[in-house]
Amino acid sequence: MAQSAPEIPVSDPVWDRICRDASALVQEEPIMGGLVHSGILCHVSLEKVLSYRMALKLSSDEMPPRILRELVEEAYDSDKTLGEAARTDLTAVLERDPACHRLIQPILFFKGFQAIQSYRVAHWLWRNDRKPLAWFIQMRTSEVFGVDIHPGATIGRGIMIDHAHSIVIGETAVVGDNVSMLHSVTLGGTGKADGDRHPTIENGVLIGAGAKVLGNIRVGYCSRVAAGSVVLQGVPPCKTVAGVPARIVGEAGCSQPSRTMDQLLSYQ
Repeated sequence: MAQSAPEIPVSDPVWDRICRDASALVQEEPIMGGLVHSGILCHVSLEKVLSYRMALKLSSDEMPPRILRELVEEAYDSDKTLGEAARTDLTAVLERDPACHRLIQPILFFKGFQAIQSYRVAHWLWRNDRKPLAWFIQMRTSEVFGVDIHPGATIGRGIMIDHAHSIVIGETAVVGDNVSMLHSVTLGGTGKADGDRHPTIENGVLIGAGAKVLGNIRVGYCSRVAAGSVVLQGVPPCKTVAGVPARIVGEAGCSQPSRTMDQLLSYQ
């Protein structure tokens, strides 16, 4: 009887780099060895790490960490795109945030990355008609990280939320791929109407700190919303808007504003 060929492990360069970064951190700062080993090195994949970290952060007296960890692992096992999105988000933070020098930093220390992964699990629960559990994840994410993303919102990959304090994203909001936003951003509604009442943010958009985008409007791809702006009308692609209420003040300035993170305005 012929023997089957041995299974070839799937290459995961992101996970390999995380493990190298973790080992280097332990060498540099031995006092963090216990945290790094329990949080990263004793696990076999990024998905297992995120399940452990999420359970550790979001558990409470009402939801023990063991049960929450099993729930998160179920999500990752059932939907492989969750792990793929986490890797893309992680790479986005490393590429765009000048304060990030290692892939382990967002996993251990950056609440923006941690909050978006918590949202992704809540969204999986929402799509699988497990809404009470999705609401619980939303509540605990808001309490722990200061980020309130409704589990019904639709958010793409390559998301970078810098600082991530006081982020609010409503139920019918849609956020595309490779979007960057800073703290105190709101993607909200303008009243009590049902149905689509929140913004659509297309791919590649950069939203500055404190900006509010309100209502069922569309912000076109690769546009910029300046810090502190209040956007009440749609924004064409590749433009910069600023002010209260926001108006077009120029072009986006580059082809990929969410990647360059360039927020300077030019009125020339």
